[in-house]
Amino acid sequence: MPNLKHKNAINELRNLLGDRLSTGTSIRETHGRDEAYTAPSLPDAVAFPSSTAEVADIVKICAEHACPMVPFGVGTSLEGHVVPINGGVSINTSGMNKILRIHDHDLNAVVQPGVTRVQLNTELRASGLTFTVDPGANATMGGMAATRASGTNAVRYGTMRENILALEVVLPNGQIIHTGSQARKSSAGYDLTHLFVGSEGTLGIITQLTVRLFGQPASIRAATCAFDTVDDAVAAVILAIQSGIPLARVELLDEMQMRGMNLYNKSMNFTEKPHLFLEFQGTEASTAEQVNMFKEISDDFSATAFQWADKAEDRNTLWQARHEAYYAAKALRPGAEGFITDCCVPISKLAKCIARTKIEIAKSGLMAPLLGHVGDGNFHLIILIEPGNEAELQAANQLSETINLLALELGGTVTGEHGVGLGKKKYMQIEHGEAYQLMGLLKRSIDPQNLMNPGKLVDLN
Repeated sequence: MPNLKHKNAINELRNLLGDRLSTGTSIRETHGRDEAYTAPSLPDAVAFPSSTAEVADIVKICAEHACPMVPFGVGTSLEGHVVPINGGVSINTSGMNKILRIHDHDLNAVVQPGVTRVQLNTELRASGLTFTVDPGANATMGGMAATRASGTNAVRYGTMRENILALEVVLPNGQIIHTGSQARKSSAGYDLTHLFVGSEGTLGIITQLTVRLFGQPASIRAATCAFDTVDDAVAAVILAIQSGIPLARVELLDEMQMRGMNLYNKSMNFTEKPHLFLEFQGTEASTAEQVNMFKEISDDFSATAFQWADKAEDRNTLWQARHEAYYAAKALRPGAEGFITDCCVPISKLAKCIARTKIEIAKSGLMAPLLGHVGDGNFHLIILIEPGNEAELQAANQLSETINLLALELGGTVTGEHGVGLGKKKYMQIEHGEAYQLMGLLKRSIDPQNLMNPGKLVDLN
């Protein structure tokens, strides 16, 4: 049951929003968890604002009554980011889903936080432009900014960090600020835009974004190939990058993940060996050259089972298979749930990190297919555990911890793209050292009541 302060806030919010404030159990349950294997915790109410002004009014009411606030998009985050562990109000911005402006000559778009990446690219289709950040899920732009999302295109086009030019943010006191501009660069003061990118809703609520766009390439070629070992696959990618081949996408899937893909989609018949999924973009001539250059390099590492895809429908089939990797992994153990974790290391250490990870997987006794964005040193485990099996859950947590600490040992980070949320928070002091205290000072300065997504990323004691 909400405490008295929360009740008073909810009563005022009901007067403001009417039926766009819900205290129904089913709505609260939907907002009590994300895609992580995290214990759910329900908010006291869920608000559905339709404008920046309404978000500001909601925040002011909550601040007045010391009621916690948790921003919510569509709930596709993977580390418990949106779980309201202290109750309060979930603020669902998915209804703020207007594409406000497309500046085709300046290669940017201004959108509300509830716009999804698929929605934006559908709108852009006729313009010859595209938004490149692709985390797999059809996430909202606000959520992708808050978690500093990444994905398969990051090796060429960067993450959300590189693709956000400006933000509109509602601060914890209800003040509305604007950061950045449409200019591609600036030396004017602190980089406040990127302070909020990756802040996971702990510093404010993003209500508008200006994002970078790119021209759609004239030619796109995709490919898959198999290797005898993960070491060979990673070595081929490193040499390709060092050789200057502008890989647009390059994904690694281990032999267990490939077995799952064959099980999940009976039309697939991949060799059950480590695979690379690749994409090359440019002109007809340049992509043909890139393909030939990579083929020569991969031949040196005994690559086999090449499949090339030039037609859009064939490429889409190939990448759809990659994006369905979670469901393909679960096909390896029907009825199991996926405990997902990620880390990122310098690309030169990736093969070593994966080799040691596979040893730890074998020691754990768990089934954990591996896949990753090999071009930037980021990989994921989908650890398959039986629902309700506490021993397996404990073993999965231990395996995840071992891999995270290994990544730090090798000069990397405990999360390349999933973010911190609840799942990775305990590693923040280890990873950041004294700099972690500065994060706490920033949080305390901007959110002194600790109302914005409290209990995530940093603690205020």
